Amino acid sequence: MKQTITTLGALGILSSFVFAGSVVTDTANPVATASSDGFAQARRPISNPTLFDLALPTTNLHPIFIYHSLPSNINTTAGNLPLGGDVEVYALQLEYALNDRLSIVASKDGYVDMNPDNTLADQSGFANLAAGVKYAFILDPVSKTAVSGTLSFEVPTGNSDVFQGEGDGMVNAIVSGLKLVDQWQFAGGAGLQIPFSGELSTKSWMSGHVSYEVCQWFIPLVEVNWFHVLSAGDGSSSAVSSIVKFEGGDFFNLGASNSVASRDFVSTAVGFRSRLSESVDAGVAYELPLTDENNSLMENRVTVDLVWRF
Repeated sequence: MKQTITTLGALGILSSFVFAGSVVTDTANPVATASSDGFAQARRPISNPTLFDLALPTTNLHPIFIYHSLPSNINTTAGNLPLGGDVEVYALQLEYALNDRLSIVASKDGYVDMNPDNTLADQSGFANLAAGVKYAFILDPVSKTAVSGTLSFEVPTGNSDVFQGEGDGMVNAIVSGLKLVDQWQFAGGAGLQIPFSGELSTKSWMSGHVSYEVCQWFIPLVEVNWFHVLSAGDGSSSAVSSIVKFEGGDFFNLGASNSVASRDFVSTAVGFRSRLSESVDAGVAYELPLTDENNSLMENRVTVDLVWRF
């Protein structure tokens, strides 16, 4: 309970920072939409793609490619084991706006190709599916401020060979915020991942994004992500989940029974977006862990995406 209170307090601090400024609801402007001129320059974050989303409800397609390098060694109860290799993820996110404030989101899917150098065998398979709804509580193009909540459900439809398909699924409860100031964009997200069974770990997370539009072709950005284990899984998902001393970050929930040994994983990403047209932009980001990489599944990661709004 104390950890949960501490986490919720941290979420409040982040929200206060991200949403700082003049926040006005759109009751005086009922026709305001996410496509209004006030939000025309808004851009989606790149890292933590299955959880950290833009606060605006829109209709869009979002193809993603992730090249994820695994650490040379990982910490386990059996000692420091060699790993190395890489993981490739190919995914397509969908969002459909029902009206100005409400959208349906398909936030996780795709194909996973794992190629470890040591200890584990090469594996490939499909990821879990996750979908839900997003609602914008505040949507004000005048002050260029938006705050939304997302509730999504992840179902265990994936392949266990790539650390998917375990347990009875989970719910993701997320709050996202957006503030535009001239060419600057500040965005934040925070949430809880709550499994329906004990096989998986319960986690909280927070992400922040800052970018500046130098020109339409070059919009540099910096992002930070923090994942925290609130309660460990029971280690029954696989042999890996019973011995590793950490959790899987954004894409993987290992259900690691010893993850309380290294509850926190923090990463930073740097990259840029290019606005190819009024409705299409592309992005790339390079991500590194700020915490000990041996207590994670990440040595580094490159994420490439495309966002097509229509």
